[in-house]
Amino acid sequence: MQILQKTLSLLIFSILVLPAVQFQKVSAQTLQESNAVMFREMQAARGLSKSEMTKIQNIFAGSSFIGQGNPAISEHPLNKVEIIQQMGGDPTKLYRNRKFEKICGEKYMAPLYDPATQTLKDAQVCVDMFEYPNVPGLYPVVWVRANEAAKLCWAEGKRIGDAHEWEGASHGALTKPDYFFDLSIKSARSAHNTKYKPTARYSIGSNWQSAVCATGSFKNASCNGGSFKGCGSNTYPAGSFPKCKSNLGVYDLDGNAAEHMNLPLSPDQMASRGSTTLGSTEMKGSWFIWDEIRAHSHWSRWRAPFWHGTKVLASNSHRNYHLGFRCFKDIK
Repeated sequence: MQILQKTLSLLIFSILVLPAVQFQKVSAQTLQESNAVMFREMQAARGLSKSEMTKIQNIFAGSSFIGQGNPAISEHPLNKVEIIQQMGGDPTKLYRNRKFEKICGEKYMAPLYDPATQTLKDAQVCVDMFEYPNVPGLYPVVWVRANEAAKLCWAEGKRIGDAHEWEGASHGALTKPDYFFDLSIKSARSAHNTKYKPTARYSIGSNWQSAVCATGSFKNASCNGGSFKGCGSNTYPAGSFPKCKSNLGVYDLDGNAAEHMNLPLSPDQMASRGSTTLGSTEMKGSWFIWDEIRAHSHWSRWRAPFWHGTKVLASNSHRNYHLGFRCFKDIK
């Protein structure tokens, strides 16, 4: 009888609480209301200070786009209730890594190093384990310009990452930077890709595997070229796919949102060397419809053509419905 009662209770819960359709539209909120909820959740999960939150909120307030997507059009394959049910607990607790926290000094960051020559304790930089707002269970922030991404990282005492750092996080080994500074942007990209192609791999392994990462969503029929009103950011909650991680413990590098990075064109533009002027924009990773549309190569150390290229800090740097970012932090 007790087993029957429990079964009936779970059935009733699934009918009353879990959505009845595969994709759920965002509740009727304005972008500002949606962001306010996100701010509360990210502060609670990560322990951000009042000063940090004020800086973050001011950056968001300067844009009519930044957030987790246009609430009027976005539809998500999963929501937080389903993730808790799927994972058997609160993802903000399940994804905590005490070893990482001891090195990085805060939650949800992973140390970067080269396992072939170093140990975890040799790491000098950490990276957000998840796309911003770096909280497992929350949808990634999109519609953000590269200059806004850089400012949001600075607001927390972090920074935007250099291209080679993202590549190392994905490949599973942070190695020395290789930018071919003496060549043009196009030639440097070609030289870099040619050099690393023989060892190409994805964050999840040597071969691409569908359905391992957040790549099974859809593109709205109304998405006609990337407009805010027509294109839903139909992303998954961060960490929805536990196996979608690199060997260094960094999640969602493939799938969900693509990510802004800094591409230095000279040594004095390297964020990893303290530059605040930064270089040019570089887009990394794949996005939430990759199982349906494979738009380009995306192996870990692959560098893209100069799409929508600007200076990172340019006021008109690119933004769209599937482009986000994650932050890096130097260990002192």
